[in-house]
Amino acid sequence: MYFKTIVFTALLSNLFLCVAAQHKLDSLQRLKEVVIVSKPFQEVIPSQKLSGQTLERLSSHNVADALRYFSGVQIKDYGGVGGLKTVNIRSMGSQHVGVFYDGIQLGNAQNGVVDLGKFSLDDMEEISLYNGQKSEIFQPARDFGSSGTIYLRTKKPRFTDGKKTNVRAKYKFGSIQLINPSIRWEQKINTNLSSSVSAEYTKSDGEYKFRTKKKNKDGTVAHDTTAVRKDGAIEALRLEATLHGFINEGYWDFKIYSYLSDRGIPAAITNNNFKEKGQTLTDKNIFAQSNFYKKISTKYETQIKAKFAYDYTHFVDTVSSIKVQNKYIQQEAYISWANHYNITSKWDASLATDFQWNKMNSDMKLFSFPQRYTTLVALATAINLNKFKAQASLLGTFVQEKVRLNSKSPNKSEFTPAVFIGYRPFEDKDLNLRAFYKRIFRMPTFNDLYYTMIGNSNLKPEFTNQFDLGFSYSKPINHSILRSFSFQADAYYNEVEDKIIAAPNGSMFRWSMFNLGSVEIRGIDVLTAFSAQIDKVKLNVNLNYTYQKAQDFSDKTESFYGDQIPYTPWHSGSFILNGNYKSWNLNYSFIYVGERYDMNQNNIEVNHVKPWYTHDMSIQKDFVCKQFKIRGSAEVNNIFNQYYDVVLNYPMPGRNFKFIITVDI
Repeated sequence: MYFKTIVFTALLSNLFLCVAAQHKLDSLQRLKEVVIVSKPFQEVIPSQKLSGQTLERLSSHNVADALRYFSGVQIKDYGGVGGLKTVNIRSMGSQHVGVFYDGIQLGNAQNGVVDLGKFSLDDMEEISLYNGQKSEIFQPARDFGSSGTIYLRTKKPRFTDGKKTNVRAKYKFGSIQLINPSIRWEQKINTNLSSSVSAEYTKSDGEYKFRTKKKNKDGTVAHDTTAVRKDGAIEALRLEATLHGFINEGYWDFKIYSYLSDRGIPAAITNNNFKEKGQTLTDKNIFAQSNFYKKISTKYETQIKAKFAYDYTHFVDTVSSIKVQNKYIQQEAYISWANHYNITSKWDASLATDFQWNKMNSDMKLFSFPQRYTTLVALATAINLNKFKAQASLLGTFVQEKVRLNSKSPNKSEFTPAVFIGYRPFEDKDLNLRAFYKRIFRMPTFNDLYYTMIGNSNLKPEFTNQFDLGFSYSKPINHSILRSFSFQADAYYNEVEDKIIAAPNGSMFRWSMFNLGSVEIRGIDVLTAFSAQIDKVKLNVNLNYTYQKAQDFSDKTESFYGDQIPYTPWHSGSFILNGNYKSWNLNYSFIYVGERYDMNQNNIEVNHVKPWYTHDMSIQKDFVCKQFKIRGSAEVNNIFNQYYDVVLNYPMPGRNFKFIITVDI
């Protein structure tokens, strides 16, 4: 592809020698241990977080894998290293999830979906998930515009003991012919300026064994076959560079990011046909973004964010009856200005204005060449009365479109409110009560409306109403084996009007779109965590559980009226156990996704999808060798070799192994 693995490895080796000749070993900074629990009462609605060494120790190598451990989340994974991976929060759809990379949203006007498999954990410092929105009023208007948000925060340079250079190199290899070297270089330029540069190369032939089993409508077995997946190869290169600066009462940063990949698109395994190969996708995703923050006075602060993104996609299909070779270009420009004012010591207000421009070109026949101009204005306020906290916001969304062909979508203006309340009944107790209501609006994507032969220009915009009631309890314990304990639970009810459903249509790249008139979602999220210490052994345990009942009430005349919507399990959960002894670390994780249906009708046996669960384990050992800090890791995923599909007919890998060597200088 762009360069071969041996060249990349040689470059890493030369870099090691160069840096080793210049620097002596200094003490390495360790991130504070963080587990998946809510923050204290500073947040009205707490988040779920993974950060620090907890994030490093999981048997996860991209953001989608890590998000599986959050409650209320469904991941759609189409298999293999390069398969599409999307996230859905509380069954409201992937397009209702805002994914923010270092404070600015990742956009995809084409289909509204962010492929989280593209984002490695190597540079990630923290992943956080918020239902509703972040409990903070000083943020861009765009941050108010999603039903749920995921924030990806990359590592910032930190220098200790007078060091001016930090280098981390990592080499992963394992099953499915995976080769995955990466390097990160941090440089302190002066007191107020530092930089970080990182690169990562991924290559895999995508071949792994799987089992496919299909039943007839009467429940009899149509076929039961073990075969080898051959269409999931990937070769990808990620490059990222950031400047971090400090000014008087403020800071700024500037980032350039690129992701270049060639990959096969795993086809659906249907009719016992698993030999098809020929759908490929070439991606060139590049964006530049910047953040600026300044505290003007004790009462007033401001921040400006800007971004430009260019995404090129080349889709080739040589296996379908109609040969396809299409190119798509997306461009996005975005700017935000947010202002925060402290009215009194207990009352704050903010005003944010965002503007976003999206354009899409293609070489397809009869393409619409859409352009979308979106203005967002958010007015928010927060009050803090010690025991009682509340936040309220009103978001105005104003959309205008210019389309050459197939235009039936009118311009749109909507105002959507949100209210968040938190109450701490006992001053000296760690019990917090919370509730929120939020209404949100989203336009159909370009694919939804204008994709030739597939898009539906008659689609209606989608609205959601979210209601949540919950509590959290946390307790530090200092004089026993048990060191800390936390528990939180939420009951929620969501209404989705004219829910837009996107489903694969014979290809992971092509989708069919339709509206469901009314969907009601009821659910419960439960999270508990505790830590303990027995002599020199430290233990951390996290347990998540989700119950969801998501029903389609669109049409009383339909046989599936009131049935569970596709791919929403009634029960799901995860368990993480981490043990640490001196320089050794052991991590075990378990994920369970219960039974669900891949189609609307629940009374047809062939639509039933069985539960799946995986057991993963990793062991790590730290070494110090002269001027190097070395960590060796071994992982086994899907220990019991379960054959399963996250999305029906897209089989996942069985038992697989990874080995990782990390060197810090």
